[in-house]
Amino acid sequence: MTELSAEDVRRFRAGDEDAVRAVYRRYGGAIGTVARSMLRDDELVAEVVQQTFVKAWRAAATFDANRDLAPWLYSIARRTAIDVLKREQRPTQGGHEPETDVAITTMSFDRTWEVFEVRQAIDDLPAEEREVVRAASALGMTHAEIAEHLGIPVGTVKSRMARAHKRLGAALDHLRTSANQIPTSSVRSGENDD
Repeated sequence: MTELSAEDVRRFRAGDEDAVRAVYRRYGGAIGTVARSMLRDDELVAEVVQQTFVKAWRAAATFDANRDLAPWLYSIARRTAIDVLKREQRPTQGGHEPETDVAITTMSFDRTWEVFEVRQAIDDLPAEEREVVRAASALGMTHAEIAEHLGIPVGTVKSRMARAHKRLGAALDHLRTSANQIPTSSVRSGENDD
């Protein structure tokens, strides 16, 4: 991911549209991950991302250029997601079933960032490897099911999976130094022998 330069941040503070686009390209995915940790609806997540960048653009002149931009954006995103969540929980008018309260547990910021980094690492895999990892982790398919689905031998699935895990391990090695290990179950399901 391309880091923003001090000049980009200065232009962002000045409201320059190209700089705002650069900030969006750099942080849009992470803002979506923050929103997704609180809201499970893709439309609401998209709304939070959009509102976050509109609010950031409007308040850009108040941002302290000596500070890191990411935490400032994440705090705007979190507050925006909370506002959207509260709005969605308000009773509506009409003859529908009564609404019930549901306990919502949000992920910590660190955990949210780790999930974003895992997703980004999977997105960065070569297409063939990404395809088998997603089939295993998102769809819960076994090696045999993936092979049948893709029309390739089981051995090819296993070798692609092994290469993908090696790449993911290298890309996410920095997470091993944190207090918690990366959630290997999210990228390793489907490794079972058939």
